[in-house]
Amino acid sequence: METLVNYFETIPSTHRALILTGGITFFWLIEIAVPLFSFKYNKWKHAFPNLFFTGTTVIINFMLAFLLLKTSDWVVANNFGLINWLPEMPLWLYVILGVLFLDFFGAYLAHLVEHKVKPLWMVHLVHHSDHKVDTTTANRHHPIESVIRFVFTLIGVFLVGTPIAIVMLYQSCSLLLTQFNHANIKLPKKLDRALSYIICSPDMHKVHHHNLLPYTDSNYGNIFSIWDRLLGTYMELDREKIVYGVDTFPDEEKNSSLKELLKQPFQGYRRPTNLD
Repeated sequence: METLVNYFETIPSTHRALILTGGITFFWLIEIAVPLFSFKYNKWKHAFPNLFFTGTTVIINFMLAFLLLKTSDWVVANNFGLINWLPEMPLWLYVILGVLFLDFFGAYLAHLVEHKVKPLWMVHLVHHSDHKVDTTTANRHHPIESVIRFVFTLIGVFLVGTPIAIVMLYQSCSLLLTQFNHANIKLPKKLDRALSYIICSPDMHKVHHHNLLPYTDSNYGNIFSIWDRLLGTYMELDREKIVYGVDTFPDEEKNSSLKELLKQPFQGYRRPTNLD
């Protein structure tokens, strides 16, 4: 574990880039081999806006990374934060708790708030308006949302008290897990269900991308499924019944246009349909 911590404390930017591109490439190939849905689409054309937003997310996080480093250095120097106030524990447990709590603030809580606050939902809508969810959808976030997500992660680093090694480990795990659970792959149902007791599996997360409430407002987690299960936001739906997109913005052509997606957060709020 000490070797792992030392590695992520000084992880080169090239290695982080390799995790990003390697993950997309790996899951892209798996999608071709064992797809959940047999989409009739040009995979590269579909990927273009999603990869554009992946690029803007990388740029924004790179530009603001010094804030994570400064905050992390401060909490360590001042022994501040939740995991530093707990009784002394083995390094492996310290690392797991750090990643677990960062997953709550940086992913689960941020995601929940984006769904509940209307202006933020209009920004997050860009992610949900993909009608053919695959691994490239993972980082389909409007630049404004990338900033919002960064702020939540920064707050998490401050409150949890995580050293930079755990922050880098968390971000790497978060990247790979979001590529995995968005990927258009068909795992055996029993395996997917078993995984969903620990991590956010593909079938579990796909429920969140259903186009109608209450399913859209469920399964907010990214790495761990514990937060949804503990906080009552876990839901199930047969994967064959899932319809991607958002009922209030059904135009697939507009939802595939980079120009339209950049403007999407500034359109008027539309009241969704609720199956209940």
